Amino acid sequence: MRTANPTLNENVFRTAAENSYGEASMTIQGTVNKTFLLLLMVVASASFTWKIFLTSGIGAVYPWMIGGAIGGLVFALVTAFVPRWAWITAPIYGLLEGLILGGLSALLETVYPGIVIQAVGLTFGTLFVMLTIYKSGIIKVTDKFRIGIIAATGSICLIYLATWVLGMFGVAIPYIHGNGWIGIGFSLLVLVIAALNLVLDFDFIERGQELGAPKYMEWYGAFGLIVTLVWLYIEFLRLLSKLRSR
Repeated sequence: MRTANPTLNENVFRTAAENSYGEASMTIQGTVNKTFLLLLMVVASASFTWKIFLTSGIGAVYPWMIGGAIGGLVFALVTAFVPRWAWITAPIYGLLEGLILGGLSALLETVYPGIVIQAVGLTFGTLFVMLTIYKSGIIKVTDKFRIGIIAATGSICLIYLATWVLGMFGVAIPYIHGNGWIGIGFSLLVLVIAALNLVLDFDFIERGQELGAPKYMEWYGAFGLIVTLVWLYIEFLRLLSKLRSR
């Protein structure tokens, strides 16, 4: 049984619990607190690149964004493979992701005023709605549900990877990235899948507490949630920019 978010895999929690006899156990509240700290780090570094954009323009921001993208990928992989280091690598990941989001947000805010506050509001609104749905039991996290979200998330990753590879050769995948109804429909579909990933994230963090995973796994769980929230925010920016450009 796995979550579609590769960083929140039940086997990771189970293995950590088996190898941490005598250590303090993770809690949901502890994970929430660390998620909040990571969000503050994302906002802090995003503010940094936003300020650079306002004072020096997009050209001065690109090196920070590229560095943030490469560094973020590296630290995400390190965190995923070595969860015990998450208390160090997750905050660094948050700071690096903020560099990307700050530059991207500033650029889109210049083109479409008000888009950032809309995307932020929709992201956190979705977070609280999905948390409410999860706690109320409206959506049952079954094996079939997990497999479906895993398959859908994997398909989206393949589409984005194909877009990136083909783009290097000047080839664009038609319709889905445009502002037509097909492109808007695709963005809505991606947002639904990203939101459902939050439900799986909540479920597996709760399982981590039940399995008695060690305290450091709170940082790992918080990291997993930040990965999903960053994805959700970027997809909201993508959808809103498509709608505003029509």
